[in-house]
Amino acid sequence: MRPHLAIATLALLAGAPAAFAQSTAPADIPAVDETKVDTETFSKTAASANRFEIESSRLAEQKNVAADVKDFAALMVRDHTKAGEDLKAALEQSQTTASVTPSGPALLPRDQAMLDQLKNLDGDEFQAKYITLQTEAHKQAVALFSTYAQSGEDPALKEFAKKTLPTLRMHEKHVKDLVAAHS
Repeated sequence: MRPHLAIATLALLAGAPAAFAQSTAPADIPAVDETKVDTETFSKTAASANRFEIESSRLAEQKNVAADVKDFAALMVRDHTKAGEDLKAALEQSQTTASVTPSGPALLPRDQAMLDQLKNLDGDEFQAKYITLQTEAHKQAVALFSTYAQSGEDPALKEFAKKTLPTLRMHEKHVKDLVAAHS
């Protein structure tokens, strides 16, 4: 009877990480463990996430936050402005018919909700929320770009994802450093 209990326990534990990963991913963002993202979803999600990074970081530059957080925000504005230009160029070379403009008028609902959370905050409250949202946004971006870089359908967008991924990983590490410094 004991071997059956051990096997059942292992089976449950083996599925647990996937269950937790799926339960924490917002509905409009592919789950971290998905093996494929379609081109239209990648394009729209990448454009919206990139725009969120720029707009939230511009807010951070104007708020009363620590110098290292302001420096991070300036880095986000610079790097994500370039990423937006690179995405636009990739979309122009793309074989997709997805109608996405990196500086388009609308953020996806998830990104707009995160930006709205920041708008009325200042000082320590803003800083804490900004760092939290940057942590989540970069975790999701790394997952999205990694997935598309490996299994994307469009060659131009796949190359864009591969080229952008190291910068996103560097941002993810930088924001982890901010978490450690301001916890």
